[in-house]
Amino acid sequence: MFSGRKAVAIVIFPFIFLLDQHYKKNKFLLNHENIHIKQAAEMLVVPFYIWYVIEFLIRFLQYKKFRQAYLNISFEREAYRNERNLHYLKKRKLWAFSSYF
Repeated sequence: MFSGRKAVAIVIFPFIFLLDQHYKKNKFLLNHENIHIKQAAEMLVVPFYIWYVIEFLIRFLQYKKFRQAYLNISFEREAYRNERNLHYLKKRKLWAFSSYF
């Protein structure tokens, strides 16, 4: 997840790495990153990262801007749309990111 121009958190399955420890208190940020953990797990991890990079490259060609490309990756669209719903992962359907293409 980005804040301004910096990534403040990243998932390297199965871990969430934070830019600073104070982000541990941000329940919406952690929910966003946990959505990515769920996405990666259901795709068996390596295909998730391959798909993520390929989709980013396609979106970058489409939008010509890093941030706009990043925000339009299907995985990010799902995570941003649902990060404030702290019950989302309990009801999330398998491959839910696919509805965000």
